[in-house]
Amino acid sequence: MEKLLSRFADPDTDPTDLFTQLIDQIRPANPTDSDTARRNLQALCFILGSRADLRAEVRGRLIALQQEFRHSQLYTLTGILPNTGFFSEIFRRIGHKFLPDILDPDLLRTFLRKVFHRPTDRHWVTGVGEETWLQLIEALHFEESLPDHGDPVVPNAVSEILRSLRVISYWIAASGMEPELLRLEPSLESHESPFVTQNIELIAYIDAYFTGWRKTETPGNDDKHLRVLFAQCREVIERVHKRAARSGTSIRLTYDLQRLQQLLRRGEHLLDIVENLRLDPDGQSAYPAIVSLFACLVHDECERDNLRQHWRQNTELIALRVTENASAHGEHYITETRSEYGEMARSAMIGGCIIAFMACFKLLLGKAEMPPLTGALAYCLNYALGFCLIHIVHGSVATKQPAMTANAIASSIDAAGGKLRNMDNLTHLIARTIRTQLIAILGNIVTAVPLAGLLVYAIFTLTGEHFASPEKASHLLEDQNIAHSGALIYAAIAGVCLFLAGLISGYFDNYAAYNRIPERILQLEWPKRLIGDYRLRRVSAYIGDNLGALAGNFVFGFLLGGTAIFGVLFGLPIDIRHVTFSSAFVGIAFVSFDFSMSLMTLLRAALDVAAIGLVNLTVSFALALNVALRSRKVAQTPWRMLAGATLRHLLQHPRDFFLPPKKQKAIKE
Repeated sequence: MEKLLSRFADPDTDPTDLFTQLIDQIRPANPTDSDTARRNLQALCFILGSRADLRAEVRGRLIALQQEFRHSQLYTLTGILPNTGFFSEIFRRIGHKFLPDILDPDLLRTFLRKVFHRPTDRHWVTGVGEETWLQLIEALHFEESLPDHGDPVVPNAVSEILRSLRVISYWIAASGMEPELLRLEPSLESHESPFVTQNIELIAYIDAYFTGWRKTETPGNDDKHLRVLFAQCREVIERVHKRAARSGTSIRLTYDLQRLQQLLRRGEHLLDIVENLRLDPDGQSAYPAIVSLFACLVHDECERDNLRQHWRQNTELIALRVTENASAHGEHYITETRSEYGEMARSAMIGGCIIAFMACFKLLLGKAEMPPLTGALAYCLNYALGFCLIHIVHGSVATKQPAMTANAIASSIDAAGGKLRNMDNLTHLIARTIRTQLIAILGNIVTAVPLAGLLVYAIFTLTGEHFASPEKASHLLEDQNIAHSGALIYAAIAGVCLFLAGLISGYFDNYAAYNRIPERILQLEWPKRLIGDYRLRRVSAYIGDNLGALAGNFVFGFLLGGTAIFGVLFGLPIDIRHVTFSSAFVGIAFVSFDFSMSLMTLLRAALDVAAIGLVNLTVSFALALNVALRSRKVAQTPWRMLAGATLRHLLQHPRDFFLPPKKQKAIKE
């Protein structure tokens, strides 16, 4: 490393190449190995601290960099979403994956990209900790090369930061008056907007900064009022977030709010540096803020073309709105009292009855020998209209519940580090969820199986022919056999469809709220003349409350019915297995065999159906819970602690997991 540092004295060497080679020596082989990177940096600090000649050359090169390069794009663009929009940024990042951007050699941003040229550099740069980078700055002893304290000219590096602050302030003012924000926060138009006021205050601060540099008799304005205005901007953003929870959100609104928060953070970051330099022109008090900004800029530059990060960053809030809408419906799927438990059982039995007819109708469609695409459409409509009918008549499908209940459980987990708000209340919620799931599944199955069997027996009695031939009955049983077919894989695919249906339900609930669909329906004149004002209001309210559920059920039906034809079109061996339909097919097969199935065959079929149901529930619940937790920024959840608490609750109060309480009692969430 000393040999490389000695080359800094050669004026003919390119500083970008020198610093790139220096970082290459510091960089660990494993980008997440922060300990090795920290030791390498500490070794560099030792060399610089003991060799004044090498220290002076490296320091001189760094000082020259801030004079030769333009800084503003690094401070105003790196880590800040452009105002072009969410999808435009996606296409830009995709394009840069194939054709890298042209780099302007005069930009400090280009220098940083070339030096930290690996996207994984963000891991060790942030992993070593700001304290290590602070030691490096201190080891360079910039105070040894400070200019005359009487120099009234603001250094170029400080001027660049002030110019960048001015640009960021203009962008905050413009973004804070976007129509999407004004719709949810009308006070920004009728009252003085903090987004605009901060711009006026910041311009005055910058003007005073230049005139007051190193003049103790005319000190520059402090930044206290600016900090208050930035805090007010954050309060407005938070209010908009809360109103979006009730009124719905959009990708554009989420994108604008995300960009505003980035601009505010960057503005405060730059303000930390210039304010410390104003109070201490020697610069040492500004070192922590400089190091913090450096780590942030390196991280953001390494992530500049990361498509996954951009998608996750901007869809988390939309996912939160979607999952919260689903969570509100999910609470109806979690029973607490005996009356609610009985109501869920009745609801599940209604769903089971309709599914029995749907299963029989599916077999009838199979006999029609329709063209593949027509047959697939018929299957899709059978599922879709059947599930919508179940919702309309207040029935329930057990396997749809996990996608809803997972969001209700996730909302009980604190987003701050994944800590649990109240372990006892959460285990009670889990117990209520499990017993609700059990009664819903039983309600579906105990009606679907006998009713499907009764329907085909009635057809046999009336026609003298089996609705499903013995060969077809054998095929139905074999399709549910988890040992000899891909039933469990197909059940997992159905679980994914269930999860997607839950998201779609939440999306359309959000869509109805954000676009004010019920209110817009009330403005239509022709339905008012056709059905009257009172009925139109009822229709409007029903659509507002049920658009998501109906859309989710309809799409879920098409997902189930279209999976098999999708596999045929693309040559993929995929299909679906749904527990309630599988149980109904077992009932149909039992009658088709003239009630002569052996006990072992019945037991095997029962185990197959139970396994399919378990996979349906587990996959849909796990996916929904993962999205719900990530949308709430819960990075790590103490699953062992939660599992232990749930097991203790099961051992101490096993009844809670299977039956409702004997006495009515309220559990506070």
